[in-house]
Amino acid sequence: MAQFRLPKNSKIAKGKVYDHAGNSKNKKTFKVYRWDPDSGENPRTDSYVIDLDKCGPMILDAIVYIKNEIDPSLTFRRSCREGICGSCAMNIDGTNTLACTKSIKSIKKDVKIYPLPHMQVRKDLVPDLNNFYEQYSSVQPWLQSNTPPPKNKERLQSKEDREKIDGLYECILCACCSTSCPSYWWNSDKYLGPATLLQSYRWLVDSRDDATNERLDSLEGSFKLFRCHTIMNCAKTCPKGLNPAKAIAEIKKMMVARETA
Repeated sequence: MAQFRLPKNSKIAKGKVYDHAGNSKNKKTFKVYRWDPDSGENPRTDSYVIDLDKCGPMILDAIVYIKNEIDPSLTFRRSCREGICGSCAMNIDGTNTLACTKSIKSIKKDVKIYPLPHMQVRKDLVPDLNNFYEQYSSVQPWLQSNTPPPKNKERLQSKEDREKIDGLYECILCACCSTSCPSYWWNSDKYLGPATLLQSYRWLVDSRDDATNERLDSLEGSFKLFRCHTIMNCAKTCPKGLNPAKAIAEIKKMMVARETA
């Protein structure tokens, strides 16, 4: 009989407990994924009990407090603290989101913090985003025009054309959507994923861009675009409230329209 087992090094062990809350009545436990590739040990979850009166209101504030005051070995990414850069994307309480915009009070029980799912982990809460950025680069996310820019002024758009990129340009490339997508989990080497395809559509509908056919040509095939099954996890998890699934559907419509023209 066939037996299916996870590799031994995939099992997450129970880690250390750090109680730095003392007698505080306003305390909370943060269970954080830890893994050091140089240690040779299995991943673990360490528990940190902290006094919430000593840190800010967001999950990122708690993580920074843990690193500064309790465990300097904790590794994670952060930058703007304003929901703009996307650096602190991680899986918090079972949902991919930004640690800097996720309120501690929004989670009633212990806070469980893991790196973005289904990606190689570099260390602790830091996933390897090399493939993600290579895919983003592959759609050539910049303006491509056959005409030179007007002298001493910008390229103009009508108000209606400008509104077409609303809900697209706001993407901060945090990868929350792509790492919540089952199709991307299983085919991330071929399927471009929600974030990259949303970025592609942002240029496909830009009235100033002249590379529509070339952009659509680059998405041809059964995997790059058409692995999307409209599960909608991407729209549900996006911390900016965007809808990558809708953008992908619009690209599919553009493909069909081109074929039937």
